[in-house]
Amino acid sequence: MTENIKDITNSSTPPSGGRGAIKAGIIGGAGYTGGEMLRILINHPNVEIAFAHSNSNAGNFIYEVHTDLFGDTDLKFAAEFTTDVDVLFLCVGHGDAKKFLDANEIPDNVKIIDLSQDFRLTQNSKLNTKNFTYGLPELNREAIKTAENIANPGCFATCLQLGLLPLASKGLLNNEVHITATTGSTGAGQSLAATSHFTWRNDNLSVYKAFNHQHLNEIGQSLKQLQPGFDKAINFIPYRGDFTRGIIASMYTESDLSEEEALALYQSYYDGHPFTYVTNRNIDLKQIVNTNKCFIQVKKHDNKIFIISIMDNLLKGASGQAVQNMNLMFGLDERAGLRLKATAF
Repeated sequence: MTENIKDITNSSTPPSGGRGAIKAGIIGGAGYTGGEMLRILINHPNVEIAFAHSNSNAGNFIYEVHTDLFGDTDLKFAAEFTTDVDVLFLCVGHGDAKKFLDANEIPDNVKIIDLSQDFRLTQNSKLNTKNFTYGLPELNREAIKTAENIANPGCFATCLQLGLLPLASKGLLNNEVHITATTGSTGAGQSLAATSHFTWRNDNLSVYKAFNHQHLNEIGQSLKQLQPGFDKAINFIPYRGDFTRGIIASMYTESDLSEEEALALYQSYYDGHPFTYVTNRNIDLKQIVNTNKCFIQVKKHDNKIFIISIMDNLLKGASGQAVQNMNLMFGLDERAGLRLKATAF
């Protein structure tokens, strides 16, 4: 047994209740995640974009900012927004989502999908009057289907959780976990910083936030959801890569499972989840960049289970997963608008 091939034949269905297209609004449409959201929703079979809001680019054509969308849309960035939508995507910076919701009254019938970290942790999920469900479909799919609002997971958090959840689901995380992961430059956002300039990033590699990355909090929260007694250290060393997009994470922990048992466990856990695939073959970033997929490689070395998890930080790690959550919330095919082509070469 080497890898799982999934036969998922559901076709896209209209929004629940026989209604027309889902009306979507985007707050913060000029950044990386906002741009990816626009690219997906412009081609989504069940969505109409009501507006894309941007303070800095109001009045400009979207294609003047996201130049690859020239010929795909004549929409302009809006200075104002309306609550006459079905779903509102918050593609804003950390801290800004809470400020936006504190300053603006959004009706309860409008579903909010927040891509910041503001509401991901349980203790923060009710900082506003809204209730947020943690939106990792491979963990909370049934809860997402009936959720009022979604806190979209972080990019590193998604990649690492998908590498560890099957073990936690069987109470098998009984030793320290060691993780090294490298992310592309888009993970730092669009605002320039000393470590995001091309002249610094190109032909370079650096460690940052060793052992105390902020995504460890949501990773620990999810692992304890499946394995309540989990109390071992997660030793996480993140790297800044000299490439644009994608995350590759390697992780290992001591385990009594054989490689065959580990593969069977992972394939069983992700059976029916259309974007996460398991193999014991070698994997690389070009297989998943520009897609909403996560590939997981599972191997056994002596007494250690060795896991590699790869995904696109802007899609499965942000905007793609947000649309996946929207699909679940509105009763659509989970893959609607997300059948995307990998870079490949």
